Amino acid sequence: MVTGIDAHIYNVKDFNRALEFYAGLIGKKPETLRENEWAEFELSDGSAFAIGKHENFPWQPGYTILFAVPDVKAAAEWVRAHGGKAGDPGESPVCYMSFGEDTEGNQIVLHKRK
Repeated sequence: MVTGIDAHIYNVKDFNRALEFYAGLIGKKPETLRENEWAEFELSDGSAFAIGKHENFPWQPGYTILFAVPDVKAAAEWVRAHGGKAGDPGESPVCYMSFGEDTEGNQIVLHKRK
C-alpha cells in the first residue's frame, strides 16, 4: 500500500537556528513557512523535509535521515562550519557516508550512492 515517503519531519528546539541550518544545507528557502513554528522544503526528488517546533510534544532527537548530497566531504565540512556535527566520510561497497547531527541533536547522514 505504501508507495513512497512524502515527508520526513524533525522536531526542533531552536526553530530559527534549525531553519538557518537546513536552508543552507538544502540550498534554498522553504516553500512553506509559519514563523517560529513550521518550515517545509520540497526536494528535487519530489519528497519533502520539514522542521517544526511543537510545544505540545516534548523534544526528542529524530532518527537518522540520509540526505543525498553530490559531495560527502564538502557537505560534512559545511555541516561542521555551521554548528552541526559530521564525522569523516567513510565508504561502503555501495555508498559514501558521513554520520553526524544537526544543530538540534537530530541524527543525519550525508550520503552519496556509488
